Amino acid sequence: MLKIGDIEMKNPVVLAPMAGVCNSAFRLTVKEFGAGLVCAEMVSDKGIVFKNEKTMNMLYIDEREKPLSLQIFGGEKETLVEAAKFVDQNTNADIIDINMGCPVPKITKCDAGAKWLLDPNKIYEMVSSVVEAVEKPVTVKMRMGWDEEHIYAVKNAQAVERAGGKAVALHGRTRVQMYEGKANWDIIREVKQSVNIPVIGNGDVQTPQDAKRMLDETGVDGVMIGRAALGNPWMIYRTVKYIETGILMDEPPVSEKIDVCILHLDRLIALKNEDIAVREMRKHAAWYLKGIQGNAKVRNAINECNTREDLVTLLNGLVVDVEEQERNEAIVG
Repeated sequence: MLKIGDIEMKNPVVLAPMAGVCNSAFRLTVKEFGAGLVCAEMVSDKGIVFKNEKTMNMLYIDEREKPLSLQIFGGEKETLVEAAKFVDQNTNADIIDINMGCPVPKITKCDAGAKWLLDPNKIYEMVSSVVEAVEKPVTVKMRMGWDEEHIYAVKNAQAVERAGGKAVALHGRTRVQMYEGKANWDIIREVKQSVNIPVIGNGDVQTPQDAKRMLDETGVDGVMIGRAALGNPWMIYRTVKYIETGILMDEPPVSEKIDVCILHLDRLIALKNEDIAVREMRKHAAWYLKGIQGNAKVRNAINECNTREDLVTLLNGLVVDVEEQERNEAIVG
């Protein structure tokens, strides 16, 4: 069973920390579908240190989400440590995670995120400083390297372990790859074999079968699911069931997808306010509709919605259309 420090998970399925997505409304919805651990989207250390209002709002955690890992990023030791201490003492997060994988230029140019991957010594110094300053277990999420010429995943993971880190999550892509190409599971297996702390594998887990195969082929302690869970918390539920029983559960009916989408919307409204929530929910709603027959017109119309009523009316209308079409096809059949 996946255990990080003294935090024990019910299963090895972990929701990845996705920027702009993993707020409390989304995390709680995924948690209710059975995730062993959910991770909050990355938060700026400087935003915490300077008490930026938007940043402070990102630290909200619903007790029902726990156990939860809260991720911070930064490139300077002093502010990273100060931010970690604030999270340690002032939030109900269970785990403090340090981002070492974000590939976007606005993060790496600040010597944060994936920029750390080039220097195992910096990793040791930064992680050990955070570990010494906090009580909560400290973990790291990283990529396998900066580019194909600089793949230090094993050295970097060993540096995390020496520094007192309690787990490593490894995405099997380089910073240069971004989210393209194929994830390298061989390097994930190498890292697992090189350290004694838990390793969580990440990359190209798109189905419950992929998750089981990653666990079997690499020996990792946990499997992290990111983009495959967008608009699809059933991916989490189906993966947990498949790992536990070998049974592949059916995909949900359209009506259930829309019910959960509306629940997600209402949680987002409670978290932010209707205007902001509806605009943010447009992308989520499009993800929920993926794979539903005849969704193209509705997906375009979603971008014009400005109120909860508009969006809910549109979504419920799709359910009526799909169910009517299914009845007609059954009669013809």
